[in-house]
Amino acid sequence: MKLAIVTLAAVMSVPVSAQVVIKGVANNNRYDDGDQLENKSKYVDWLPASQDPEGVGKAIFANKFGVYNMTWDGSSLSTPVQDLNYPISDYYSNGTFTDVEKALLVNSQTNMYGNSGAGYINGTITTVFSRDEQSTVDEELFIVRHWEASTGKMYNATVFGKDMCIESAGMAYNPVDEKVYGLFYLTEQKLSEEFTNDPDFFVDQDGESSDVDAGYCICTIDLNTMKITPITNGLYYYNFVTFAINSEGRAFAMTSGGTSSSATDADGRLVDINGNLTGATLCEFDLSTGLMLTNDVAATDPETGETYTEQVNKYTHGCGYASQYRRQAACFAKSNPNKMYWNGYVNSGKGINSYGSWASLPDSEWRTNGKYDTALYEVDIETGTATRLATIKDRLAFSCLWVDGDDCSDGANTGIQTIDNKAQATGNVQVFNTAGQLVYAGTADAMSLQPGLYVVKNGNVTEKKIVK
Repeated sequence: MKLAIVTLAAVMSVPVSAQVVIKGVANNNRYDDGDQLENKSKYVDWLPASQDPEGVGKAIFANKFGVYNMTWDGSSLSTPVQDLNYPISDYYSNGTFTDVEKALLVNSQTNMYGNSGAGYINGTITTVFSRDEQSTVDEELFIVRHWEASTGKMYNATVFGKDMCIESAGMAYNPVDEKVYGLFYLTEQKLSEEFTNDPDFFVDQDGESSDVDAGYCICTIDLNTMKITPITNGLYYYNFVTFAINSEGRAFAMTSGGTSSSATDADGRLVDINGNLTGATLCEFDLSTGLMLTNDVAATDPETGETYTEQVNKYTHGCGYASQYRRQAACFAKSNPNKMYWNGYVNSGKGINSYGSWASLPDSEWRTNGKYDTALYEVDIETGTATRLATIKDRLAFSCLWVDGDDCSDGANTGIQTIDNKAQATGNVQVFNTAGQLVYAGTADAMSLQPGLYVVKNGNVTEKKIVK
């Protein structure tokens, strides 16, 4: 792995803190100008069936997706470096693949893309990719992949239907109750009558109640089956862009919001006409109820003059920075539950255009106009205020983040287990794939399986296992 580090100037002075290495799963950021992330993939050659372990042959691409790491040393942020950074010459030379295993590993990184959510749990990355609903059937909307974070190796890929509702703002491990939670976007078919019969929670505006987007809800998730279990009673329509849990079991999300045309205070943070911080907003959730933490505020009905009590977000102002409604990520260091690291956007994608008007900036000129630039922020969870630590080179964005060696899930038993190809089993076993089909029956020492997720019955013990 290359260690080339280019220091970026911090946007504003920050207190010196312990060095942290933050890792994340890269997420594309739209425009192709020949050097942008999603278009750094390069076709290498066709791997012939004779060299392909699956015997089918496939196109091999070198790419810049996968896991990246960056170091914050308290005053500067290193340029994110790709963990799996093999040059083509390492596995291909003179028209021949010289290291097929390495070529396939590099090639698989094109799929490490969580456009519908991702999470890092104790060394395993889970990515959720959703297809365009217009180009697929509901039964095959989501593709879930599990990866070994340290090597970038994919364990398995499983297709799930739309009714699973596994699109999320993020997934995170709660070390207090040892469960994995996510902020999932539900459709009506996943809601109980408690919601659908209550107009305060749900309104079927178009009359097509069989297939209506409903809102975000805190859920637990089984990472083997990807089954979610909603936690009542919170259902929210905010534009959530992150989800993270600290070592104390407190759960947080950032919303998008703000505009870089607003006025700023002495620290460069966005403020409204009254001097209050604006921009993206921090929210906290009670994981036992699924409810957002709020404060009671007295309000008056402008039509009747009657007073009533309104519940508002406990954070009464924005974080001080604008951020776009597109995939972002956040995480905590296990050793510091009070500061949340957030990979957000520098602006809303708008600014003064060539006509002198405030409008969406041309994406083709992002390198000069700063459209959708990204940054690493530190969010104070007690005040909801953010500090921009540094901008990130080439506006790199992430679908999940974690602090390397200091993550809340380190050492956790998440239910996703791995076994060697021969399996840690004795005697006679039966092995079933995720479709419930029997794929092997016999003695453990003779068992040989392709990489993937399986159910292994060993005597009276049944376990879900991932074969590397």
